[in-house]
Amino acid sequence: MVYGSTLVFFLLQLGNVMAIDRRNFLETTLAAGIAGLLAPGAVQAEAAAGLKMAPFRFDVTPPVGHPLCGGWITPVKGVDDPLEAIGYVLVGAGEPMVVCAVDWTGLLNEAHGQWRETIAQAAGTSPDRVAVQCVHQHDAPFVCLEGEKVVSAQAGLPHLVQLDFFQQCLKKASQAVGAAMQNLQPVTHIATGHAKVEKVASNRRIVNEAGELVDWRGSSSKVPRHWELPEGLIDPWMKTVAFYHGEKKLVSCHYYATHPMSHYAKGQVSSDFVGLARKRRQAEEQDCTHIYFTGCSGNVAAGKYNDGTPEARARLTERIYAAMVKSESALSPQPIQQVQWATEEVQIPPAESLQEEALLAIVADGSAANANRNRAAMKIGWLRRCEKKMPIVLSALHVNDATLLHLPAESFIEYQLQAQQLAPARFVVTAAYGDGGPWYIPTAEAYPQGGYEVSVAFSAPEVDSILTQGSQKLLDQPTSA
Repeated sequence: MVYGSTLVFFLLQLGNVMAIDRRNFLETTLAAGIAGLLAPGAVQAEAAAGLKMAPFRFDVTPPVGHPLCGGWITPVKGVDDPLEAIGYVLVGAGEPMVVCAVDWTGLLNEAHGQWRETIAQAAGTSPDRVAVQCVHQHDAPFVCLEGEKVVSAQAGLPHLVQLDFFQQCLKKASQAVGAAMQNLQPVTHIATGHAKVEKVASNRRIVNEAGELVDWRGSSSKVPRHWELPEGLIDPWMKTVAFYHGEKKLVSCHYYATHPMSHYAKGQVSSDFVGLARKRRQAEEQDCTHIYFTGCSGNVAAGKYNDGTPEARARLTERIYAAMVKSESALSPQPIQQVQWATEEVQIPPAESLQEEALLAIVADGSAANANRNRAAMKIGWLRRCEKKMPIVLSALHVNDATLLHLPAESFIEYQLQAQQLAPARFVVTAAYGDGGPWYIPTAEAYPQGGYEVSVAFSAPEVDSILTQGSQKLLDQPTSA
């Protein structure tokens, strides 16, 4: 692998901010390097023969009364628009591979594992060849099964999930993937595209030149100061990876990094502006399955351009939709010559501040806010998972010169931009919000700054080097195959 600069690469990994600041480096090089990131490289492998694909989709809309966002906002009163799980099965290059996006806030620990295991069994493959990534809307389920056990022991505390509904969704997943395996069709070509998204994403953390956190804007803001501040560090590109049978487009996967919330917490289920844009695109091309993946958005949201009104949701929907269309406008299908699935297991240590006895006391404190009590239950779920040494599985699907990278939880945008720098000759797209167990995954530089994301990060600062090294190993795979 050829890196843009060996020195820069090692400084990025080590977080040596005295010599170079990763944030400033990424802001400087993103625009200059985009052409290189998207340039196709030479593929020497013979054409992949016998490759087949089938999309699938099923409804995952929670019923009236079901908890939303982990039980700390208003539960389901009604449905503005339904939630879906959408994905595809790819066979013909080793055991079957499955990639799925779910319109839920998150799937944590054992809950994420059960989704992958159920889908794997239906596809006749192993769980490590299944990627399940949440889109992270907030008027949606947020599931931690161990946390649910903890809150269930407390009278009057909202549940995290209705277990019968969760099991129904697993049954639907099995049926949908099983049906897809009976409807496979040849996939022969791949195409990639990109377009700049206008006026959607902005960085949530306002950091001064001294590296100090001085302000914060969330997914929405009614503070004029937040609208006037610069966007900050984001990845401005909508990226698309599409699969074809000859000239027929079968599946089109769209990737963009922002918290996908315009307004929420009133009990109205919605796939929000990214889901609404996806559905509009789907209605236009009913013979092609459109899937949307949320990138590394732990510190990125729409706060600069979103005042939390229904009108803002409509504007954001239009902007995401326009970028999807533009990203697809210049797709040029190329024969598939190489397909490879790669995985890397990582062990992420919990934050030292997490102590189960203290967390159980918070859960039991009836005077505490439900959000704090339920979040404490999720922290307990993470601690118990770490005690079991249950790894987080990173994965990547490499097709020709495109890499579809799957990362966990609410990873900061720096991890997505860094992945592009680690493989400058490849078209790298990133889906975050896989295994949500760790919650927020800040960079090492962000931990000393503090702020909301750091306060609710379940992992120790070592997560930065662990995730960086895991991503590097995955991105190295095509050159060493």
